[in-house]
Amino acid sequence: MTQRTALVTGGTGGIGSAIVRYLARQGHRVASNYRDPDKAEAWRQAMAAEGIDVCLVAGDVTDPDACAAMVRAIEEKCGPVEILVNNAGITRDTTFHKMTYQQWTDVINTNLNACFNVTRAVIDGMRARKWGRIVQISSINGQKGQYGQANYAAAKAGMHGFTISLAQENAKFGITVNTVSPGYVATDMVMAVPEEVRAKIEAQIPLGRLGKPEEIAHAVAFLTGEETCWMTGANLAINGGQYMGW
Repeated sequence: MTQRTALVTGGTGGIGSAIVRYLARQGHRVASNYRDPDKAEAWRQAMAAEGIDVCLVAGDVTDPDACAAMVRAIEEKCGPVEILVNNAGITRDTTFHKMTYQQWTDVINTNLNACFNVTRAVIDGMRARKWGRIVQISSINGQKGQYGQANYAAAKAGMHGFTISLAQENAKFGITVNTVSPGYVATDMVMAVPEEVRAKIEAQIPLGRLGKPEEIAHAVAFLTGEETCWMTGANLAINGGQYMGW
């Protein structure tokens, strides 16, 4: 396998960490961004204890100038970014009639606008080199919606519209662009939900359990591989059968 430089935004989270591990164990140089230096350093040390060396660079994905600086710093340390995983995301859940403008814009900026900010900083290099892999981490709720998540569902649905447009524009440059839409995964955030609520969620999943972060990471690794060069503009729905859409 050719060693490449991969940038995983939001890499310190549950799914992000699994993606970082998977790509690093495939032999890639992996970088991620951070906003909280203390949290990031603790995470970096934990990954190092597993034998995984991660290049950490400060970067606010909601700020286009910060993203450009982040990518420049990564490329100086690790080489050109050839694999990008837009994984950073937050929630600010409430029903729409109670939702504030700040709750709306916080989620849109972090989950959707960040895809523009980070991808814009790497796309010219990918086009010049005629090779690239871009993956958006969307969500089941971007496909079916969710009560109390109008902001989150709108952002996650928008990610796939972004994907299919970008895929068409860049196919002739050897760049593939795809989306992964996880269902409910056993991350720290989901496991913090009361047990009775989790039981109701699991009851809606035909496979009868939450997903594992590693299962999402496996899909990302598949889409970023050398061999997946004829798959672009696609969405991989990984949700245990909870939502079966065309």
